[in-house]
Amino acid sequence: MIPAHSARSASSRIYLFALWSGFVALMLAGSLTRAAELQALPDFTRLVASQGAAVVNISATQVRPPPQKQPFRQPELDESDPMFDFFRRFVPRMPDYPGAEPDDKSLGSGFIISPDGYILTNAHVVEEAERIMVRLADKREFDATVIGADARSDVALIRIEASSLPHVVLGDPEALSVGEWVLAIGSPFGFEQSVTAGIVSAKGRSLPDENFVPFIQTDVAINPGNSGGPLFNLRGEVIGINSQIYSRTGGFMGLSFAIPIDVAMDVQQQLRTKGRVERGRIGVAIQEITRDLADSFGLPRAAGALVSSVEANSPAAIGGVEQGDVIVRFNGRSVENSADLPRIVAAAQPGSKVAVDIFRDGAPRALTVAVGEWRDPEEEPVQDAVSGAAGASNRLGLELAAPTAQQRRERNITHGLVVQRVVGAAARSEIVPGDVVLALVAGGRQVKLDRLEDFEGLAAALAPAQQVTLLVARAQATSYVSLRAER
Repeated sequence: MIPAHSARSASSRIYLFALWSGFVALMLAGSLTRAAELQALPDFTRLVASQGAAVVNISATQVRPPPQKQPFRQPELDESDPMFDFFRRFVPRMPDYPGAEPDDKSLGSGFIISPDGYILTNAHVVEEAERIMVRLADKREFDATVIGADARSDVALIRIEASSLPHVVLGDPEALSVGEWVLAIGSPFGFEQSVTAGIVSAKGRSLPDENFVPFIQTDVAINPGNSGGPLFNLRGEVIGINSQIYSRTGGFMGLSFAIPIDVAMDVQQQLRTKGRVERGRIGVAIQEITRDLADSFGLPRAAGALVSSVEANSPAAIGGVEQGDVIVRFNGRSVENSADLPRIVAAAQPGSKVAVDIFRDGAPRALTVAVGEWRDPEEEPVQDAVSGAAGASNRLGLELAAPTAQQRRERNITHGLVVQRVVGAAARSEIVPGDVVLALVAGGRQVKLDRLEDFEGLAAALAPAQQVTLLVARAQATSYVSLRAER
């Protein structure tokens, strides 16, 4: 027979053991839960270690245009001159003209896409740059050359003279899922090799005046200097180029936008092979399909692009597209929203014939449209209705016109073209409207200018960034002016 106090003691030990076992079990369960949570969070260390070397810092120098009027400068006087002391005391010495203003410098990022030195970045990072310096992760520095830039997509391809360089692996943006982890490497505010992470917030975003790029929206912290840098998925593949942010302060506010890498690679391929980007057009104005409009037009669902107008004699008009049609598929690709159509049309090869599926009068129809070529309105030549003028869309930024008979008499002009307007490269020189361009010197050869066709042919043959000299007449004086052709 066990004594009563012994039984109570044993029961107490059993109770304490059970309590302790439960506590240990809870602790173990909590540890396992925390371990599972930690394991679920991404580890970016390997990604950064393997891909960071392919990310570069880009410093671009833009030369400010000289002032329209030359500032007053103190004359060079001998110390024995009675006026020397006056100018020394009362007239401040001005900096030498035209370098009164310092050059502008912009910082951005980029990434190497091939071991022979090709680098992708944003067009706005290298826009109007006189010199581009690329710093690698190992601190080596190279001067870069712009192969081509496309302002519409904000993609630029540059190259450095180097070999056996580390380069990124490209991914598939179509396989990207909303909510997926992504990571950016770049140089925000000049802090090189900075790493930030977040998730994909949305895909296929359309931004104002950016109809040709289906942006990837993320909440990755992007700031000035990140522009042109890569956006990686967790597999270490580049799926986008960080391009824009939405901000009311100028800094990051949780909305970042990246150019899908497949769009960027198509642009760089065209820049490399053709020197420019060709985009398709069909000549329609469109609007979004709402639920009410879908019901009105007899559509099974609110999807597609409603044609609000058709340009006369456009590819769409010739192909049979009419006002009130709803385009639901173009070239085999579904049009879910009206914003999809410009991107899909732009991606089509100009001159190709594509299938277009529409809804008309509540029934589906199939059409065939020959795609035209889209032209940027800002690049269209400006025509002078009277004398005919060469547009300022050439690489020199000069709009010229043949002189009138009166101008020839008043200015004693035997040949040459009169400057009507200056933009771009010409605006950064001392050439002003009213000057007469008498000749163009390029490749060691001077060619007199007498016809607009001569100038247009020479300007079209210029290579990007080629140095050109013009013989310019102003009043009774002539002088040679050098400028660099636009890239």
